[in-house]
Amino acid sequence: MSLSRRQVAAAAVSSIPLAFATTGTAQAGGRHHPRTLYIAGDSTAAQKYSDAAPETGWGMALPFFLRNGLRVANHAVNGRSSRSFVDEGRLDAVLGAIRPGDFLLIQFAHNDEKDEDPARYTEPWTTYQDYLRRYVAGARARGARPVLATPVERRRFDAEGNAVPSHGEYPAAMRALARQEGVALLDVQVLSLALWQRLGAEGTKAYFNWTATEQDNTHFNPPGAIAVARLVARELLRGRVLAHRDVRRLEEEIPGSWISWPAPATA
Repeated sequence: MSLSRRQVAAAAVSSIPLAFATTGTAQAGGRHHPRTLYIAGDSTAAQKYSDAAPETGWGMALPFFLRNGLRVANHAVNGRSSRSFVDEGRLDAVLGAIRPGDFLLIQFAHNDEKDEDPARYTEPWTTYQDYLRRYVAGARARGARPVLATPVERRRFDAEGNAVPSHGEYPAAMRALARQEGVALLDVQVLSLALWQRLGAEGTKAYFNWTATEQDNTHFNPPGAIAVARLVARELLRGRVLAHRDVRRLEEEIPGSWISWPAPATA
């Protein structure tokens, strides 16, 4: 049985995890509604559940750095690229919910890079930028503000102990698109690479999902997710996407125990 695009979008809304911070209000069309920061992205940002713990998406930690008056709707999903997120109707689902005064934070590349998978692959300077433009245009058409975030770096070091970039031309392509479209850019790739360099090859193991049974150099544990969320929050402030009144705890220690993993959703 084939599904219409509307049915796919409706299913996407019901299946996407949402993590909310405390709420406030924004004015739109004479009515008040909570001002919301939507996240469209992949597994590095996504909500995780108890069966995946201690794996943690940075979107789970972002509310710790936002003040009352702004909530987070985390639509990031494991394994998605800028292409597959659109093709599955997930962008339609976000755009169906987003309202004037909201934000759409867009972070993709990890899965766009998979050239062996035509359902997800995009080429940095053509199709990747083309898909990102759809997010930007969709947000703007609804009175929301698009924000591009370069992909957070993987844990990768060379033999000399230098943190090595892993995303090829995708960050540069996103930076160029941000300039062309006049979109705020959070350069998470540069900042996370610098952070991993400071921590070193051994120190970064405490930030990634390294367990007794797994050595994962892409996904984070609670300290790693908190560290990346802090970078994102600082960039939102630096880029004047958010004001000082919107952020908190940027210099405070956030305990990993604040992270919680809900039980997996059941059909």
